[in-house]
This record gives sequence, C-alpha cells and structure tokens, in this order.
Amino acid sequence: MTAVARVQMTPRAPRTQAQRSAETRARIKHAVVQSIDDVGFQRTTASAIARRAGMTWGAVQHHFGGKDGILAAVIEDSFSRFADRFEDFPVTASVDERVAMFIERAWEHFGSAHYRTTFEILLHYLPQHRPREMPTLQARMLGAWDRLWTRLFGDSALPRAQRLVLERYTISSLSGLAINLVLQGRNRIVPRGELDLLRATLIRALRRGGTVSQLGARGGELWRSRHNAKRASRNSRR
Repeated sequence: MTAVARVQMTPRAPRTQAQRSAETRARIKHAVVQSIDDVGFQRTTASAIARRAGMTWGAVQHHFGGKDGILAAVIEDSFSRFADRFEDFPVTASVDERVAMFIERAWEHFGSAHYRTTFEILLHYLPQHRPREMPTLQARMLGAWDRLWTRLFGDSALPRAQRLVLERYTISSLSGLAINLVLQGRNRIVPRGELDLLRATLIRALRRGGTVSQLGARGGELWRSRHNAKRASRNSRR
C-alpha cells in the first residue's frame, strides 16, 4: 500500500461539539442572509429561516434564542467580515495606493449580500423592536469605522474634526451606492465612475492634510498631542 493510499484511508478526527455548534450557527446566519437577499426582510419569517437552514425552528432557537438573536448575530458577523478584509492591509504603502485598495475592499463589503442584509435589518427591524439599542449600535459602528480608519490612515495630519467628516462622508457615499445597487434589482451594475470619484476625493483630502512625517518634528508633536488628548478623553469617560 502506498503512502498516498494510507493517508487517504486515515479517518478524520471527529468534530468537537464547539465545531458542530459553530457550523450550525454559520448555516443559520447564511440562511438569513440568503433569504433577505432573495425575498426581502418582510418575507424572511422564522419558518423561512428554518427551512433554508434545513432544521426546525426549535433547533434555531436553541442556538440564538429567537429572531432577535439571529438578526443581531448577522449584524455582528457583517462587522467582522468587513474588518477581516483589512487584516493584511499594507499600511506603509503610499496614500494613493492605500486609498485605492481601501475603496476596492470596502466596496466588496458594501456591494455584498451581507451588507444588503445588514442594511435591511437596520432599516426595518431594529427601529421598531429595539429602539433603545439603536444609539449604542450606531456608536459601535462609527467607533469600529474610526478605529479602522486610524489604522489605515493613521499617518494623516488632518485635524480630528476634519477626519471624522471625511470618514462619515465615505460611509454615506458607500452606503448610498449600495442602496442604489439594491434598487437596480437583479441587473446590478458596479458603479465604477462613482467609486473612482470617491477615491479621487479621498486622495485629494488626505494629500491636502499631509502626513505626520511630512510635517516634521512639529507635526509629530502635534499628532502626539492629539493622540494623548484622545486617550485622556477616553479614560475620563470610563
């Protein structure tokens, strides 16, 4: 018997309970995304989710407790997927290269079924059923975006107020393009012209602000002063 044959005949190690549970949860979340993308939020009922996941509603409740838990998990999953796209981001590349790569990867998320699902959940469900959580959720979304932006463009010498405006402008632009994509139905066209315009706008704004290294020692002191002020503000709120 060859070594290849022996390897092929070696039985796989049994999956752990945690692995089986994670796979089941992933299947349920995928069923929600698929259903909302196919038939919309209103028609994504408990029975539709269970049917697409290939299990009973009771089994779904065992993992998420109910529809609220599933929808919250889908939103969290969408956040994680977005952040994962930038794990290997080359933060030392030029501003032009970073912006181009940022727009490309960000649109991969905003133009995806996961984002469309997240948007429909935020639009139709949470405002009606869990209004008290909306400010917290919005703050978490903006906070996550700000941390990502700081990591990708942390060398920018733009004042914080201007940087936040640029961040929110970018979110609004990408979200608006994603909504327009939904309105196109199945014949969706990637908005290349609009994405190119957004890329050019970000490059121009970041270049105008310059970088810490370009400003020299004085710029470094200014950046550290802003950074320390931000840290002190966070600590005072704890």
